[in-house]
Amino acid sequence: MTPRKTLALNPEAATAEAPALKKKGRGWEISDKRLDALHEQARELRRHSSEAHKALAAKFTAADLGRYTFKRHAVVGSAIVDFNCHNLGLALAIDEEGQNDTLAKRRDKSLESVGIKVMRIAASDILTDIDAVLKQLTQVMRDRIEERKAAARAHKAANPKQTYSRPKSGDKPQGDAKRPPRKY
Repeated sequence: MTPRKTLALNPEAATAEAPALKKKGRGWEISDKRLDALHEQARELRRHSSEAHKALAAKFTAADLGRYTFKRHAVVGSAIVDFNCHNLGLALAIDEEGQNDTLAKRRDKSLESVGIKVMRIAASDILTDIDAVLKQLTQVMRDRIEERKAAARAHKAANPKQTYSRPKSGDKPQGDAKRPPRKY
């Protein structure tokens, strides 16, 4: 009779540590307690917004920005930004009187280190001449779209073997065409 073979773990793989799984915080490695506190603080800020926030939010609500929408008092990493456009990687920070500038600059630097551009706007500018602020914001958005497109073109040129074609709106995904129908 032949000896029975069994499966065994690779001893080298058993000693190597697996990378830690990222839980909440969308990869920012923030504790659950800290993230919950940030979300609660953002909720309170939305409930008790300043006049500048309300005026800018009303303009964003009335405007048709397509896929570039701004979320008020959004949690980004371990910071709360006044407005955030996720698709552009653009955060708006409204400078109120009496805020801590060193803390704001440190927050902006940490956001820019992960690719989020921060645009600072004075609250007095919003309240006095909101059209000029919106014109400036539109230009920053256009510049940011061009930056993202240029980065995508550079990535595509550097990686010619990677292909990705978006399905057309009326087409089924390719996986469904090959799969046989289910039998119940």
